[in-house]
Amino acid sequence: MPSPKPILPQVPAQTYIPYHVPSIGEEEIAEVVDTLKSGWLTTGPKTARFEKEMAAFVGAPCTVAVNSCTAGLHLALAAADLRPGDEVITSPYTFAATAEVIIACGGRPVFIDVEANGFNLDPAKIERAVTRRSRAIMPVHFAGEPCRMDEIKEAAQRHSLRIIEDAAHALGASYHGHKVGTLSETTVFSFYATKNLTTGEGGMVCTLDAELAAKIKRLSLHGLSRNAWNRYARGGSWYYEIKEAGFKYNFTDLQASLGLHQLIKFPAMQQRRRRLAALYRSLLQEVDELQMPPDPVGVEHAWHLFVIRLRPGRLKIDRDRFIEALHEHGIGTSVHFIPLHLHPYYRDRYGFRRGDFPNAEAAYDGAISLPLYPQLEEEKVKEIASAVRNLIQKNKKSVHTFIKEEL
Repeated sequence: MPSPKPILPQVPAQTYIPYHVPSIGEEEIAEVVDTLKSGWLTTGPKTARFEKEMAAFVGAPCTVAVNSCTAGLHLALAAADLRPGDEVITSPYTFAATAEVIIACGGRPVFIDVEANGFNLDPAKIERAVTRRSRAIMPVHFAGEPCRMDEIKEAAQRHSLRIIEDAAHALGASYHGHKVGTLSETTVFSFYATKNLTTGEGGMVCTLDAELAAKIKRLSLHGLSRNAWNRYARGGSWYYEIKEAGFKYNFTDLQASLGLHQLIKFPAMQQRRRRLAALYRSLLQEVDELQMPPDPVGVEHAWHLFVIRLRPGRLKIDRDRFIEALHEHGIGTSVHFIPLHLHPYYRDRYGFRRGDFPNAEAAYDGAISLPLYPQLEEEKVKEIASAVRNLIQKNKKSVHTFIKEEL
């Protein structure tokens, strides 16, 4: 039976509040124009500069800019020599890229459930997932909250597994005083349009291993012994050799033009995100029907997303109807993510079904990502929080009904 139509309090018409607006200013625009006039559009001097400045910001000794986080994860696995049949332990609560790059290398994604009442994979479940074919662990720092990396690293060391961090959400996050990007051998960030730092599309591989970085860089451009910048710069040589079969995953100076100025603004943008996340929490944390996003002690959350969860059985409407009502109220939202094992491809290929990862499913069933970006005005956050509270007030079940259903 479909959920009843949500009851939404009558409110004055208002301007639509989009889920996301990119933070692009005149500095980025001027740098892009400068690149267009420079005669060098693809991988070149600005890409090299962006890699260097990102390495300094993160504290990683080696960085390789690539055209997406997906490309970076694929390259990290390829450079680690993942073979057909090898297994990589990861979370089902993530975007398609995390598992599809494992499959692209011929490997098998092995999912473990997320923490109860959380979104990140549960390190306590790693041990049971390890087999003789296990080669790596790919933790996902969901929403910008770092995973419990100490426990993950201990498990990886016990079983001689590589760690490749999917940090698409986590630029600027820290774990016990150490920045994400320096916690393990390889970390990959995303600069997609909605991310905390954007280059439109793009990603960055950070690694502690110089030889691994050189291999990733080589694989990112067809396995050539020297890239276009080396070959076409003044004094460069036309001659190159193909060292191994690679890919076309290189970053461009047009993308770097955005990234260089985004990085300068990044600390201020992060401060603004933290302020807005704290405001959301202060306005919504007393609502019994909601569960606030995790913000563990000892970590610095990147606040890429602010994800509230509707507690099950408390409302007359489900999450989907709740989102529809917010949209009618002029508020853009999203859902992160549909767990991978529920998608037809993974269900049909690997035989997954609902019930296999109950914590991930519970998280998904209640999750709503609210708008969060630097230009979002605090008054708009208050409007959003007020709409959420009012919608809950109008649609919550009576205490008698809720207790009866629980029994």
